Formats: sequence, C-alpha cells, structure tokens
Amino acid sequence: MNRILVIDDDIELCELLNDYLTGEGFSVETINNGKQGADQALENEYVLVVLDVMLPELNGFDVLRKIRESSKVPVIMLTARGDDIDRIVGLELGADDYLPKPFNPRELVARIRAIQRRVETTELSSTSTQKGTELKVGDLILCNSNRTVKRGSENIDLTSVEFNLLEVLLSRAGEVISRDDLVEKVLGRRLSAYDRSIDVHVSALRKKLGHFDGNMERIRTIRGVGYLYSLAESGT
Repeated sequence: MNRILVIDDDIELCELLNDYLTGEGFSVETINNGKQGADQALENEYVLVVLDVMLPELNGFDVLRKIRESSKVPVIMLTARGDDIDRIVGLELGADDYLPKPFNPRELVARIRAIQRRVETTELSSTSTQKGTELKVGDLILCNSNRTVKRGSENIDLTSVEFNLLEVLLSRAGEVISRDDLVEKVLGRRLSAYDRSIDVHVSALRKKLGHFDGNMERIRTIRGVGYLYSLAESGT
C-alpha cells in the first residue's frame, strides 16, 4: 500500500501533486475540504497525509486534532512561508513534519521518503525487541515493545516522533547530541538551513515530561550544538 491523501483547497496544487507523486509510485487521493478530509483520513488507510493549514469548514489544525484522536498516520503540514507559529502549533499537535509554501515537489517526496524510512525502522525495531525490554533513566521508563513511557507511575502520552526523540536522548543520557544527529536519527533526513522542526519537537517533549525536582530541566539546550538529557543525580 502506497496511498497518500492530500488535503488542500488549492485545486491546481492538488493536480500538480497528484501528477508528481503518481510518477514517484504513489497512489494519490485529493480532498479540498477540511471536514471531508478528516473523515477520509479516518475511514481509509494511507501511508501519509499531506495537510494544508488553511482549509474551508475545518482548518488544518482541527483536522489534525481529529485525526490524532484515533490515528497515528504520518502527517506533513503545509504552512505559509515565514509563519513560524503555524509550524509550531502543527508539530505540537502531532504533525510529523512541515513544508512552507511554495515548495519544490521533490522536497515533499524527500520528506515522505524520510518518514517512510523512519516508520519502517520503528516497526522493525518493535518487532525485534523482546517484550518487556525497557530503558530506564531516573524516574522515566521507556518500553520499546509497546512504545509507552512512564514517569514514575504516570503514563506520558507521546507522539511517534516524540517517542523516537526521547528514546535517542535517553539512550545517550548525559551526552550532548547534535541537532544534525537528532534530525537524522529521529526525522530520518538531513538538517537543512532554517529547519527548526527538531527544536519544536524537543520543546513539546519538555512540556510533557516536566522538570526534575528542584525545577531542573530534563532536556538541556547546549547552545550552538544540540541537546542533552540530564542525569538528575549528577546534575549533567
């Protein structure tokens, strides 16, 4: 199955993406209405949804909320160039990635391929991981087999990208991991200029995990380099 759903009210763009993605081996369906797009995404199986922010009846954020209530299908959001708030909100609501308009269709295909590689790697990892295998760092317990995270006895609900990000950070707790490495390991692609996706995912993950006792940040920003998951006991 290689079906992609494009939800965008720009009919010409939908036609262009249909032609281009079909040529790349995808089966494409297009919807020009937010409400219909949300229903379509939930009633059928797709490898990915391309979702515009500005839509009639139901805007892209509300469509994403509706999808995330019951589906983990990867979503790439299309945002207005320079409108950072749309990107931040979209990623915090569970979008996997974003592209600012206008964009090169080749870049969209590259993002789709990157997400497919990440999903395939995640599925293989979950299949090969023995049931009950856990990663414990301080009060956090990450279980790879069922992709759950607990802080003490409390379940922490994470998006697929947030889970992968936390897994990388915990596996190298106390070490600085560069933004370039995080983008490659978590998003499955190379870091590009002005790309702040990974930073938004880190910010959303921080909010969900909260601080250590004493108001110490769990995920520290190492300016100009990347991020580090702190070891509370050592303060690093």
